[in-house]
Amino acid sequence: MTDKGTLPRLLAGLERGRAVSLAEHEGRVGPLPRPSTANERSDLLSELVHSGLRGRGGAGFPVAVKMRAVATRPGPRIVVANGSEGEPASRKDALLMARAPHLVLDGLVLAANLIGADKAVLCVKGSADKAVAGVLGAMQERVDAELPEATIAVREVASDYVAGEESALVHQLNGGPAKPTFVPPRPFEAGVGDRPTLLQNVETLAHLALIARFGAAWFREVGTPEDPGSVLITLSGSVARPGIYEIGAGTRLGELIKAAGGPTDPAQAFLVGGYAGTWFRPETALDLPLDHRSMRAAGGTLGPGIVIALPTGACGVAETASVASYLARASSGQCGPCVHGLGAIADALQDIAAGQAAPGTYEWVARWCRDVTGRGACHHPDGAARLVSSCLDVFAQEVARHEQRGPCRPPEALNHLLPLGSNAPAAVTA
Repeated sequence: MTDKGTLPRLLAGLERGRAVSLAEHEGRVGPLPRPSTANERSDLLSELVHSGLRGRGGAGFPVAVKMRAVATRPGPRIVVANGSEGEPASRKDALLMARAPHLVLDGLVLAANLIGADKAVLCVKGSADKAVAGVLGAMQERVDAELPEATIAVREVASDYVAGEESALVHQLNGGPAKPTFVPPRPFEAGVGDRPTLLQNVETLAHLALIARFGAAWFREVGTPEDPGSVLITLSGSVARPGIYEIGAGTRLGELIKAAGGPTDPAQAFLVGGYAGTWFRPETALDLPLDHRSMRAAGGTLGPGIVIALPTGACGVAETASVASYLARASSGQCGPCVHGLGAIADALQDIAAGQAAPGTYEWVARWCRDVTGRGACHHPDGAARLVSSCLDVFAQEVARHEQRGPCRPPEALNHLLPLGSNAPAAVTA
């Protein structure tokens, strides 16, 4: 394993194009600790508390708090590894499952042990072929090695945008459509099979596997006091070396861009947090620390670790209008804020981008964004509203120009916000 305070951690030892074998995995990080007594489990949970590990799926919720909420519920429990990765601009979860599947499986085994679960499920989206192959191959290795966790179920799940939301994933595992449900009950109360259910992102579980081996103090050697450890970032857009980067939480965005070889074109803005994220101007963005607390203070979100650099030649209004239309179509169609609000927002922003909107239309869009926030069964409308609201702010001059003079470029010039290809490389910051 790498020395304290150095990177990479999760991405260490990855071979391009293939999964790390069980023997290679254990040769690098050692065998998986297996707490077998109540005291050993308590010690590991205390270590997890001291580590300060936060979820890497988007919300950044303290992992130990979530685990204890499930562990204290009566009845049989279940743990679910969420690798559905419905965010189109993210590739980090698929990379981990394709290249480092044993790290993810180790974390899943430990999570089940800590909460006293007798069942565990690893969910991977069926469209991520390499991730599916990676976890299935790793599971077979464990069967061959006669490891006790070889009974973990691997489920291929929908890749729809909202399918990875906790209640939507539970609903799908229970045989229903991959759509969010109203709460309560929350998954930790009654989830898969009505059992108390712990859902954790696969990157989160990979960190757990390393904390169990090397401890909380080691984990805190990188990151910030409030958001310790490393984090995976999917970086795309106008940078020399797009890919999946492992950085210490709190690393400034400018340092990440430098580590990626710098810009290929001057960036007019950066989208941080993905399709439910926030646009930032370069003068603000480059100094932003990439951690949950700093991003909230700046009015944004780190989300599942996504940064997209938009070149000066692109149209931020048209790009955002395209994503807003995608988000409107991606809703589960169950609540008024999504069915009516997101459609209206997307249509109006498309009209602005096409130069077909009446003067002042942006004011209606801003109002509708405020109206839909916090009113859905899930946070889908909140993310869409955050994206569009930041567009109206960061690209205010372009919005006005569109309303006065029409479109600035043909539709075929779009797609700067499309995600990386499935062969996105893994990298590490200096």
